Amino acid sequence: MANTQAAVGKIVQCIGAVVDVEFPRDQMPRVYDALKMEGSALTLEVQQQLGDGVVRTIALGSSDGLRRGLMVSNTGAAITVPVGKATLGRIMDVLGSPIDERGPVSAELSMPIHRKAPAYDELSPSQELLETGIKVIDLICPFAKGGKVGLFGGAGVGKTVNMMELINNIAKAHSGLSVFAGVGERTREGNDFYHEMSDSKVVVQEDLTQSKVAMVYGQMNEPPGNRLRVALTGLTIAESFRDEGRDVLFFVDNIYRYTLAGTEVSALLGRMPSAVGYQPTLAEEMGRLQERITSTKVGSITSIQAVYVPADDLTDPSPATTFAHLDATVVLSRDIASLGIYPAVDPLDSTSRQIDPNVVGEEHYNTTRAVQQVLQRYKELRDIIAILGMDELAPEDKLAVARARKIQRFLSQPFHVAEVFTGSPGKYVPLKETIRGFKMIVAGECDSLPEQAFYMVGTIDEASKRPRRSNKRRRRRSGVVAVRTGQEARVRAAPIRTPPACFLNLLAR
Repeated sequence: MANTQAAVGKIVQCIGAVVDVEFPRDQMPRVYDALKMEGSALTLEVQQQLGDGVVRTIALGSSDGLRRGLMVSNTGAAITVPVGKATLGRIMDVLGSPIDERGPVSAELSMPIHRKAPAYDELSPSQELLETGIKVIDLICPFAKGGKVGLFGGAGVGKTVNMMELINNIAKAHSGLSVFAGVGERTREGNDFYHEMSDSKVVVQEDLTQSKVAMVYGQMNEPPGNRLRVALTGLTIAESFRDEGRDVLFFVDNIYRYTLAGTEVSALLGRMPSAVGYQPTLAEEMGRLQERITSTKVGSITSIQAVYVPADDLTDPSPATTFAHLDATVVLSRDIASLGIYPAVDPLDSTSRQIDPNVVGEEHYNTTRAVQQVLQRYKELRDIIAILGMDELAPEDKLAVARARKIQRFLSQPFHVAEVFTGSPGKYVPLKETIRGFKMIVAGECDSLPEQAFYMVGTIDEASKRPRRSNKRRRRRSGVVAVRTGQEARVRAAPIRTPPACFLNLLAR
């Protein structure tokens, strides 16, 4: 090992992010060893041994200014990053270096980012539910403590906002620690996330040791090597908290960018592409990451991963490979988002292994299945309604449609992290209240309430109070009353007295 650590080589070829380095034959670095450029902060990671003392590496940083003949030293070990409580409240890059301008991370311990997954006899599966305070998730696709969850959706349907709300709710309600790995996402989103966490006191600026989240960023402007390894850096920090006996939440935004970075690195290394251009090692790379995200007898890691779905195609190899590793899938739908219902979770496509009467209980299970049954019936009737109208439906179908529309709107919820945009205070809804509310709607106890009363409320009690206030306003108000229902709006003239001129002008337009 002493010879390996002292080994010095020189660059013999540089093509973009791929750098070939020649070492003495008896001092060749091992795969995944970190190499340091002399006179530069650039780190290289060994990917292949080409023979005759030459290794092929990927640059974890900009390769601008590199040339043949530059000297490179071998560290003799994989990339190591600081771990422990000192990382809380800090923003780091793939190498564990701080990028928040708050000085060095004074951690007592560092760990390599390449580690083996826990042995089989160390694993400890859990059936305990993790309450999130988000109605649609707690009801339709509940999370297991120590499980893996995927947030699937195309561009702009709310993956990052949902993830931010989950961090906010769980940090406040459960006082848990979180690690956030920003993999190949926008720099603006990383900045917004940091300030949002500061505003909600998940990151405590005055005393960082009181913070609840550590952040590791590798944005989309970084070289592919950084984006490929930043998820491992975040996971290493999460593993260190787990091994201390803590329950940790590990958030990854976005797993698709991790796959994409692997595709770029694979192409740079000269591997033959597989289906749809992905790397031939896609399943192996994904499995190596996902198998480390697990719970042991000491502590647990609960992972929530955003997964971008290219062209909204869930059969694409990247999301399809991710599906196999998950305990719950939260599918975000563009159709539901277009109705203005947020979070735009599709209750019919989203699934969870925890939806079992032996795990969640009979009441929760029966309520979930009843809600899905009503929504499925509404989905089947949509074509008939579009062609013939509501009047042609049977009475029982009309009732099912009315309840389904109320359920749809009750699945919406104002978020704490979106208060600045919506102007509505965020709501945390306990699981018992969620089950009670949907049970009442399905049982017909809310048939007398208008469907707009259920839109963007927390508990069912808030919905029941809404119509009385609106009725009082209507009795006091004369002129035109606008009643908005979903996408359509009906304008009704109140026959008390002549409508005011301002309303008539609006109608004339």
